[in-house]
Amino acid sequence: MSKLESLLSRRGALLADGAFGTNLFDMGLVSGDAPELWNTDEPEKIKALHRSFVQAGADIILTNTFGCNRHRLKLHAAEERVNELNSLGVQLAREVCEETDREILIAGSIGPTGELFQPLGALSYQEGVEAFREQIEGLRDGGADILWAETMSAVEEMKAVAEAASEFDLPLVITASFDTAGKTMMGLAPANLGELQNQFACTPAAIGSNCGVGASDLLAAILEITDAYPDAIVVAKANCGIPQIQGDEVVYTGTPELMAKYAHMAMDVGARIIGGCCGTSPSHLAAMRRALDDHKPGPRPTLETMISEIGPLVSPPNKKADAARAESEAAGVGRRRGRRRS
Repeated sequence: MSKLESLLSRRGALLADGAFGTNLFDMGLVSGDAPELWNTDEPEKIKALHRSFVQAGADIILTNTFGCNRHRLKLHAAEERVNELNSLGVQLAREVCEETDREILIAGSIGPTGELFQPLGALSYQEGVEAFREQIEGLRDGGADILWAETMSAVEEMKAVAEAASEFDLPLVITASFDTAGKTMMGLAPANLGELQNQFACTPAAIGSNCGVGASDLLAAILEITDAYPDAIVVAKANCGIPQIQGDEVVYTGTPELMAKYAHMAMDVGARIIGGCCGTSPSHLAAMRRALDDHKPGPRPTLETMISEIGPLVSPPNKKADAARAESEAAGVGRRRGRRRS
């Protein structure tokens, strides 16, 4: 049994941490700079953010390594520092965890490569696997407890990270961002994420959703996943309310009270690992901690209940487009069958 499975079996549900990028901007990170370089340039600030989430009650903290693969780092002339920056990202988190007697798991954050896979782009599948393998080696060397692939969109990329992870004795979590009319940018529906598990080189310990748009949209995705796969360990890591552009800034509207409601609903809809993404501060996370600790199971919420309690969907499903796509695919099947018969 992995550390993740063991902690889940003892606690029932776990609280993951809050936002990294948006909080680092408040700490002085400049747009366009690589947050991962702060692992060496501003290590005390990285530790301070980890510490604030631990003090808020997080059971899982993600490392400052989201864009720490060779393809993203080459934009900052740091592609030769993959192992160093990933390993150090874990070590900084470990130093904070050792300040407390409470058991806290360190999840090595793995984001997308930033490249399009063939045939849409230039990156081959094997190049993707190698980039993820290189990053995972650094996370392993630093002492990560979990591999945490997040904000994924393309099926090929998820398969590539799973193949790379299959070479390491660490549990893998995969979360996707369903931010485009209820699907990922590359067209994957929430329920289909569960179907992919049988196609991965290793079976994820948990699946789910993070980031995206509003908290209601994320809960709608979790509702679909848990409907289709009620026995799966599901992760819900929503943005803090709804993002709004105010001048040159993106501001997230969620209050601690709203994020507490979201945490209650996420548990009732079947999520067992709950956290916050963009805009989620330590004060939001502390409210979510109290919500998890005080939670009394309620009825499984409907989409209408979620919208009523949390707010409207920012990117509702495009049912007309889905119907048209299904009709087109059905017609294509008919035409192909006709050709086979002739």
